[in-house]
Amino acid sequence: MKKYDIIIVGGGVIGCMTARALSRFNLKVLLIERESDIGMGASSANSAIIHAGHDPMPGSLKAEMNRLANPMWDQVSAELGIPFKRSGAYIVAIGEDEFGCLAALKERAEKNGVLTEIISADEMLKREPLVNPATSGALFTPTAGMVDPFAACVASIENAIQNGVEVLTETAFTGFIMEGRKVTGVRTSQGNFACRWVVNAAGTYSDEVMHAAETRQEFKITPRRGEYYLLDKAEIEINNILFPVPSKVSKGILVLGSTHGNVLVGPNSQTTDDKENKAVTPEGLAEIWQGAQKLVPSITPRSVIAVFAGLRATGNAACQTPGVSYHNDFVIERAGEVDGLINLAGIESPGLTAAPAIAQRVTELLKEGGEKLTEKPGWNPIRQARPRFNHMTREEQAALVTKDPSYGRIVCRCEMITEGEIVAEIHAPLPARTYDAIKRRTWLGTGRCLGSFDMPRVVELLAHELNLPVTAISKKGSGSEFLQRQTKEVEA
Repeated sequence: MKKYDIIIVGGGVIGCMTARALSRFNLKVLLIERESDIGMGASSANSAIIHAGHDPMPGSLKAEMNRLANPMWDQVSAELGIPFKRSGAYIVAIGEDEFGCLAALKERAEKNGVLTEIISADEMLKREPLVNPATSGALFTPTAGMVDPFAACVASIENAIQNGVEVLTETAFTGFIMEGRKVTGVRTSQGNFACRWVVNAAGTYSDEVMHAAETRQEFKITPRRGEYYLLDKAEIEINNILFPVPSKVSKGILVLGSTHGNVLVGPNSQTTDDKENKAVTPEGLAEIWQGAQKLVPSITPRSVIAVFAGLRATGNAACQTPGVSYHNDFVIERAGEVDGLINLAGIESPGLTAAPAIAQRVTELLKEGGEKLTEKPGWNPIRQARPRFNHMTREEQAALVTKDPSYGRIVCRCEMITEGEIVAEIHAPLPARTYDAIKRRTWLGTGRCLGSFDMPRVVELLAHELNLPVTAISKKGSGSEFLQRQTKEVEA
């Protein structure tokens, strides 16, 4: 049985950033992920916002982690080459009643240590002309930002791999190996592994991992599904993050720009018992559209490229701060009843924002648990981002094509993604081995044709570079292969 110091269960942004944080030390670390790629859960289906921190309940772990992590993103994005823009965000009031709510939101923000400013309707329309002209003003949070959340996963885990962390995908956690109340390993679909510590970063399944160790039986994840529209970047231009005045259960339907230039609309909030239910519904999409048009009336259905849904890992943990009544807080703890288990659970919004601070907190919990963390000599925090042809000047493009002609062969015409970029992702530290893995890394297939032009060529490239038959190439892993059999032999 192969032995590790620490095994991380779950390859979302929390698990990936934790892996990077631990790669700094002389530890043997393994991250396991049940899907065919990292970041396939909430980390690739969310609002892609680095929250300023105005919204979490003051005194909660959510508020603390948001406050600590927000300023970390400038350094993290620079070190890892993650697309990030500190754009600020606006909570837009429509009508005088909503404008009256902004003062209370500002007061909560101040309790959380967040800088805000109430601006007039005229100023709001000056900054974002497409906002509903019926706006009565807005609360501006300048430290909010936009990020590519999947890129954050990829960059973090690649840097971790460069510093010695191992990763196994298509490896599902099935149970613990224990001696009394001490964790000594994990059971997985790919065999058993010994370890001294397990970090539970399993997202919507984090409660089930807890329960497998017979701890925190009262804790439960109740997924909340959020549906989204993705709009064509050529149809409408929104440069900011636009929130409505929030409700008691949700921040509301957002309209926001993105690091890719598309506009994102959503999400709603629908409780579900099914941890795999990422379906979109006519009723949900209608709700989102109505909310979006309240903020930006000029949005039209012809702008829609795609719809999708993600799941929030909403837990029922009570806030531990005395006097604070809140029951959907993060769980970031060493399990009291079990030695060798760290739980990172109920990590919904602002979980993406909080990820760097949560990862740092894991190192502190390990020290508190008696683990001696000694830094590796030569640990490298830098991960070089790969070239993005459509972000370059003409001169830069010409120089790159001269150096490597494969960057001159366009595979995705809508997004201008080249053969060179695709091949680079296939041979990256964590190789992209499926069509969707290429899509998430490059944004290929997200234009108007939705991949109808590029898909055959990408399948061909994957088969060639991985030395596999085309029938082995899939959309998102085993069971989603594009081609079932060859009807005739052809010459290569």
